[in-house]
Amino acid sequence: MLPLVCAAQFMVVLDVSVVNVALPAIQDSLAFDARHLPWVGNAYALTFAGFLLLGGRLADLYGRERMFVTGLALFSAAALAGGLAGSAAVLIAARAAQGLGAAILAPVTLTILTTTYAEGPRRTRALAVWTAVSLAGGTAGNLIGGALTQYAGWRWILLINVPIGVAALGAARLLGRRSRTRTGNRLDVPGAVLATGGLAALAYGLNGPVEFVVAGVVMVVLFVVVEARFARSPLIPPRLVRRRPIWLGNLVMLLAGACLNPMWYFLTLSMQQVLGYGPLETGLGFLPHTVLTMLVGLRLTPWLMRRADDRVLVVTGALIAAAGFLWQSRIAPGEPYLTAVLGPAIAISVGGGLLNTPLTTTVTSGADPGDAGAAAGLMNTTKQIGGALGLAALVTLAPGTTGTPQALAAGYSTAFLAISAILATAAVLSLALPPRRDAEADGRTPRG
Repeated sequence: MLPLVCAAQFMVVLDVSVVNVALPAIQDSLAFDARHLPWVGNAYALTFAGFLLLGGRLADLYGRERMFVTGLALFSAAALAGGLAGSAAVLIAARAAQGLGAAILAPVTLTILTTTYAEGPRRTRALAVWTAVSLAGGTAGNLIGGALTQYAGWRWILLINVPIGVAALGAARLLGRRSRTRTGNRLDVPGAVLATGGLAALAYGLNGPVEFVVAGVVMVVLFVVVEARFARSPLIPPRLVRRRPIWLGNLVMLLAGACLNPMWYFLTLSMQQVLGYGPLETGLGFLPHTVLTMLVGLRLTPWLMRRADDRVLVVTGALIAAAGFLWQSRIAPGEPYLTAVLGPAIAISVGGGLLNTPLTTTVTSGADPGDAGAAAGLMNTTKQIGGALGLAALVTLAPGTTGTPQALAAGYSTAFLAISAILATAAVLSLALPPRRDAEADGRTPRG
């Protein structure tokens, strides 16, 4: 079960970053303009984020195993459509559909783990593996995307999901039928539509017409009203967000997502347009991120979690990653790989590896089994919302993807400095997270 759900999560996260190295090739092939090019990634990220809450609730209402198969099938079919796309509009639509499949699939993988393993060392170990695989998917996407783009063409960064998805569907029968479905509850489709529409409008409005920002804010407010007043089966049960480990932990996760996810976009363009690397060289340039993230997430972090409180690790990881991005902001044309990429990569990967597993443990601790899908969906949502809105906002600091290497380096440097400042803010907020024992007790305390 653990390898299967981790493989599915790897695919989901891989497709967040796998397109980054291929962006210049996609731009040339399908005649994207610079303003719409980020939507190759954002169409996936925003649909993913907007429907994650619905995906998590689907697992609670209709069964985790059934939703695992449904999400995997939709994800693979949309990847096939994207790989065969003949225009920019078709590719963006396919990426949005793929994001919907990922929104169903991702919370199910986490829910299966949190309902299979009781709170304690075994769950911590399983979550460490799941988190490390998630982080490795983001870093490996650049390496895999670079190799496929250079030797097979950019379309294969999507088409490669098809045989993997088919194989995983064949193995999904190993999950069995262990979860029960609930009857008498309705899906909160209006809430999901408002959440997705509001996020998409906000992201587009951050570097487009201000009317979209207003529309996005209105839809987000309506989403809160619908959830609190009218939804019979809300995507976010109010009892969840009353708990400090969950609401504060998700706020920190939002800020972390606004930093660690957009990093791939800016660092990919920096390596290709500032340092002059090709697609394969860029992919290989991300190899230290992949290896270090796996080592820290699988080996060092679980060991430290047995000896230090989660809050300490979250704060430490955020500060180390912030220092790495501060170093990354010094990138310049002609700079050697050792100082331009490798040095910052060590700090960023160590910090991210220390940050993610204890933060994931915090925001999923204490949730009732019936709310496990909602808690997983909320955590994944905040992370992806942070990534999508963070990218949309940071693009305004580094406008355009054309110009001299010196001018592009200055824009990307500003984006990396902003990421460093956001991570420092996340570290400060993390000081208010409750200790682990208090977080678990808070989840077990009856609420009125």
